[in-house]
Amino acid sequence: MLTKNLLFFSRIFWCNNSTIPEFQRAVLDSLRQPLETGSVDVARANAHVTFPANVQLIAAMNPCRCGHLGDPALACSRAPRCAADYQSKVSGPMLDRIDLHVEVDPVSAADLALPPPAEGSKEVAARVLAARQRQTARAEQTGVRSNSDLDGEALETFATPDEPGRQLLMQAATAMRLSARSYTRMLRVARTIADLAGAEQVGRIHVAEALSYRRQAPRA
Repeated sequence: MLTKNLLFFSRIFWCNNSTIPEFQRAVLDSLRQPLETGSVDVARANAHVTFPANVQLIAAMNPCRCGHLGDPALACSRAPRCAADYQSKVSGPMLDRIDLHVEVDPVSAADLALPPPAEGSKEVAARVLAARQRQTARAEQTGVRSNSDLDGEALETFATPDEPGRQLLMQAATAMRLSARSYTRMLRVARTIADLAGAEQVGRIHVAEALSYRRQAPRA
């Protein structure tokens, strides 16, 4: 069963040197169902089969085709329109199913000479392990393995933010026009951020960080 799943998605994960807009939209949109439900339905004339496909999608994309958006010396003459055209190759419903959108600035030669970050890989790994243990303990009450599976009453019980966090989330939902799917995913991300911080309840600071990971419009 696992082999079939890997073969089904090999066209997405195999070409790891390509940015996500370079794939055909139909290929990308085929991932919408497994990202939403954790399964894939294959329908043929004489059979209808459902395969488990609880995938983790990690994708990268340049801001525009040339990759130099925001650099006046290197950007093409079509900026910022080229960025909107390039990024629009990934459909909105597909982007809506990706929880974390992180913009990474170019690394300069001067950046390479900076001292290492204060928090190393071992410290980060310890925080992640502690967060996973909290989720494992929570699974005894919810029956779900991780925060990404929280839904319904379990999501409301464990991911509802405090009052300042709720107010911020309501304001952001209106200003950013969050869909119901985005709203639910925001709560799950905020719950995970709170777990990484060792907090029992989701607070305003956790909601604010989760909001920062939503996709922003292309910028020049």
